[in-house]
Amino acid sequence: MPDKVINVLLIDDDAEYAAVAKSYLQSFNGKSFNLTWMEDGDKVISYLKSPNDIHLILMDYYLRSRNGLEILRELREAGVDLPVIMLTGGKDFRIAVEAMKYGVADYLVKEEAVDSLFPRSIVNALEQHILKTQVFTAEKNKVISQKKTEAVHELIVTMCHEFNNPLAAIKISTDILTRQCKSPDVKAILTELNRNISSLEKQIVRLRDLNVPPPPKS
Repeated sequence: MPDKVINVLLIDDDAEYAAVAKSYLQSFNGKSFNLTWMEDGDKVISYLKSPNDIHLILMDYYLRSRNGLEILRELREAGVDLPVIMLTGGKDFRIAVEAMKYGVADYLVKEEAVDSLFPRSIVNALEQHILKTQVFTAEKNKVISQKKTEAVHELIVTMCHEFNNPLAAIKISTDILTRQCKSPDVKAILTELNRNISSLEKQIVRLRDLNVPPPPKS
């Protein structure tokens, strides 16, 4: 949530309503509003795809060139993920349902969006968007962490397997050489080698056991 000023983009081809909207957006709960007005919906997409400081979009459904949902669809396809409040001149359940399908944060009838309702709706929509973004980021980080853990687990399993086979072959060979060898010095070296192999095998077993994932929580 912005500390003090919330930058709002109003997309509406009605200049009179733009002036009314600006008058409604007074300070609310310690927040103030900076309203940017654009009447041409076709220019909105290029504007929002370029660097800007907009926090929330107010979108009129009825525009001259096309309706607000068509513009919203293009914004989403362009990767613009700002919260959007859809405005209409009258109650239309069909438009409200379609707007919600595109992830609209709120749906307001212009005549009803007066006094404190207007700024309150903007603040609430922005807070909900920030919360949703935080939840999405947390879930994404959790998935990334799980995948990293799985990758480490698979690497350890592979490493243990790759170590065990040659160690077993070396141990068999040293046992045979120890039985056949007559030199005390060589036998001492082979005995030390066997001891080191056994120690390494134990460490591999410990690593493998530590790598066993915990049982799922019930």
